[in-house]
Amino acid sequence: MHLLIYLISFPLIKFISILPFRIIYKISDFISFLLHKVFKYRLKTVKRNLSLAFPNKTLKELDLIEKKFYNHFADISIESIKAYGMNEEQMKERYTYDNIEVLKKIQKKNKNIILICGHYSNFEWLLSIGYNTKGNGYGIYTPMSNKYFERLFKKIRRKHKAFLVSRYHIKEFMKNLDIDKYHLFGFAADQSPRKVGKSYINKFLGHKVPIFTGAERFSKDYNLAVVFADITRTSRGFYKTKFTEIVGQKETEYSITNQFLSLLEKQIYKDPSQYFWTHNRFKHLLT
Repeated sequence: MHLLIYLISFPLIKFISILPFRIIYKISDFISFLLHKVFKYRLKTVKRNLSLAFPNKTLKELDLIEKKFYNHFADISIESIKAYGMNEEQMKERYTYDNIEVLKKIQKKNKNIILICGHYSNFEWLLSIGYNTKGNGYGIYTPMSNKYFERLFKKIRRKHKAFLVSRYHIKEFMKNLDIDKYHLFGFAADQSPRKVGKSYINKFLGHKVPIFTGAERFSKDYNLAVVFADITRTSRGFYKTKFTEIVGQKETEYSITNQFLSLLEKQIYKDPSQYFWTHNRFKHLLT
């Protein structure tokens, strides 16, 4: 069944990837309408998340964020497919960096880097960072259930100098890593951890919830610098990223994670529509 779904879907994916941006955004508008108004895709979760995160906003304000979110969600979904048909020049034109020297300065110290971000704006295209720095970019991910789509999306990442590493094989991967080369690891570290019982608890968007700390543990285990990627959509299909190094405090447990949460919250409050509200982030709500 997985192969059949892939064989049916691949020609469409390939076709969309070669279309001009002005056409794919018309497709995106239609997808947004279907997801929001027809299929009501995870609409209850989106509404609950927004009401919890913004208790002081009016219903009209929340409805506007909701509408803009579905537009954004459709855009980044179709942009992920479009990446298959993009070349280096197009990617570098549409995904720029304010202060790439932050990364280069760290690399001059012969340190590898974790790029930490939330599921915010177009975090997928961030893996093309290898075009602008030394070394390859690696995304730490959870494997897909459909191995055929997984191979395709790995191929799309490789096209833009990025590679995917399964979260289940990261220790083995690090043991075999070429230490004479530069490496950048991407973590979208804002979703709810799978094992809640012994999780770190802190406030996120005004509520106590379990917090994922894997990126901080990974940085300490392998002596990696941690850099927050603040992604901003400057116009439709164009993004700009600003980097902030996060320096941990040895005497404070979870100091890197706490700084990340603070930076991410500021990012979300700046433009709530760009966050990934379909994820049930408050499913383990404690207060």
